Amino acid sequence: MIGLHSALRSTQNADPALGRLIRRDQLDAVRQSVLRAIPVNMLLGLTGTLVALQAGQGEAGAVWFAFSTAANLLRIGLCRAPCPGLALDAATPPEAVEALAESIDRHLALSSLAALLSGLVWACLPFLCAGYTAPQTLFYLTVTCGITAGAVTHAIAYARIPSCFITPPLLSVAACLLYAGGFDRICLAATVFLYLVALLRSSAATETLFRESSRLKNEATALARSRAAAHASASTLAEEMRQRATHDGLTGLLNRAGFAQAVEERAAASRQGPGADLCLMLLDLDGFKSVNDVYGHGTGDRVLVEVGRRLGAALPPACLAARLGGDEFALCYDPAAGPEPAALAERLIAAIAAPIGSLDPGRLGMSAGLYLGPPSSLTQMLGCADEALYAAKAAGRNRLRLFDDRLSGRREMRRACERDLSHALVESALEVWFQPIFGRGGRVPVGLEALVRWRHPVHGWIPPNEIVATAAMAGLTESLLRFILEQVCTTLCALRERGAPDVRVAMNVSPREMAQVSVDEIVLDRLRVLGLPPSMLEIEITEETALDIEAVQGKLAALSKAGVRIALDDFGTGYSSLASLRQLRADRVKIDRSLVTGLTTSDDKRGMVHAVLGLGRSLDIEVVAEGIETADDLETLRGLGCPLMQGYHLARPAPPRPWPRSRSS
Repeated sequence: MIGLHSALRSTQNADPALGRLIRRDQLDAVRQSVLRAIPVNMLLGLTGTLVALQAGQGEAGAVWFAFSTAANLLRIGLCRAPCPGLALDAATPPEAVEALAESIDRHLALSSLAALLSGLVWACLPFLCAGYTAPQTLFYLTVTCGITAGAVTHAIAYARIPSCFITPPLLSVAACLLYAGGFDRICLAATVFLYLVALLRSSAATETLFRESSRLKNEATALARSRAAAHASASTLAEEMRQRATHDGLTGLLNRAGFAQAVEERAAASRQGPGADLCLMLLDLDGFKSVNDVYGHGTGDRVLVEVGRRLGAALPPACLAARLGGDEFALCYDPAAGPEPAALAERLIAAIAAPIGSLDPGRLGMSAGLYLGPPSSLTQMLGCADEALYAAKAAGRNRLRLFDDRLSGRREMRRACERDLSHALVESALEVWFQPIFGRGGRVPVGLEALVRWRHPVHGWIPPNEIVATAAMAGLTESLLRFILEQVCTTLCALRERGAPDVRVAMNVSPREMAQVSVDEIVLDRLRVLGLPPSMLEIEITEETALDIEAVQGKLAALSKAGVRIALDDFGTGYSSLASLRQLRADRVKIDRSLVTGLTTSDDKRGMVHAVLGLGRSLDIEVVAEGIETADDLETLRGLGCPLMQGYHLARPAPPRPWPRSRSS
């Protein structure tokens, strides 16, 4: 038992918080045990008073009973008095713990004093029985032993209280018996003293057991709370991880993974309903790259957050919204329970077009591709919506395009091209045709433009821009470039053998090829191997290349320095500036066909073409008008003094052979 008590003290010293909780349990048990024991105390006190009255000690008995009752009432009052410390638990704020612990210690100390006071009253019983020598001695000894034993039995939680109560009356008994003298009384006094020691030891032992039980209970409670807290923390962490795994950290919308999961669940539910359609919409911001370039990525992030907020505010209930990455967003909802998809798209486009912060009005727009039909796999629906989005962006800003049969055919063509392009390159199924460029008012051919052609076995002739896009998707950009370059070099060799080394051949290089492939090294190495003069080759780049001049400027400088001429195609569609003409090392510009078609009937177009021709003369840059398809446009260009011309009216592209003379010569 002593070892247990020592271990308990060691535990409490190591964990003060646990010690405070044990003290709280002790106080609570003391209050309950005292309230149970007091009625017995008062009843025995009343009995003792009646015995004193019968023995002729009524007045002394009444005084004694009055003091005993007062002490008992004091103890009851202490037990019923509010004690803030009883509210102490493991969740108590640290700043309140000390104050609550002090209130517990204070109540225990007061209860001990009250118990001592009550014990002192019971120590006065010898006055009612002549120092335990009167005939009533046996009665009072029995009552004293009984009440002290009961005090120890009831008060097991805190040994100091029963010890304070039993010590005065039992010492009083032993002292009176010793004073009375006689062998039997001395022996009885010794017995009473031994009885007192036994009760004190029993009280200490029961307190130790109580405290150990309290410790185990509080540790179990703490463990249960810890497990509950750990479970709650794990649940919170799991929810946070799920949120992070399925939601975009910037906008709070679903991310690609979360959107895929939610759409698959919704599609599965929709398939169970007869004829249920699903609407999936892809949204892409127009002009967002310029926002990042001009205002910085911090502003770009804030714009994306605002776009996400506006989308959320404009969407119908139960509509899934996601940011798939970059400036691409996606929506999915049941069209039967929401607005018409076209109306929703227009509402979203209008919401995004509204000014955002300090951005220039109209700088930001949004294009939308829409799939509307029976739910299928997410990959299938996204592919359809992406095809529609591609068509919408090709048509301009702030456009909506619905995936239809025409786009479905185009998508099938693109997928077939991606599948078959590598084989076509290996088997030389692609062709390079050449379209002449005429000088002297469109009368004398002075150059050729190489144009890639592919007759697909299923889909027929594939547009050149689709071939380039397919090569990029299939990772064949460099292979396509090398194939076209080889055909161009073959033609250059033929021209040199025929004595026409001054005829240049132009080949188109897309912005993606120019940015991702070492065009300068590939071209110059091949020309060097074949011994061809670089001046016979011309590289045509589009105005779109000017958007990322830094990525291509070094390559163009290397080509230009070696003697390869640089031509800027599609000039006049919006990107070029005088600075970019110099940075791109342009030797020639080609006026876009949109400015040439209908030139005769449009004063605005004639003015723009006249301005480009003047710019070319001022900067000593050749100007070519492409896309000439009527005799009227040809005559108008001749009247404006255009030096170089190209178009179907003059000559169509054809496989490699001596080019025809102009029909207008």
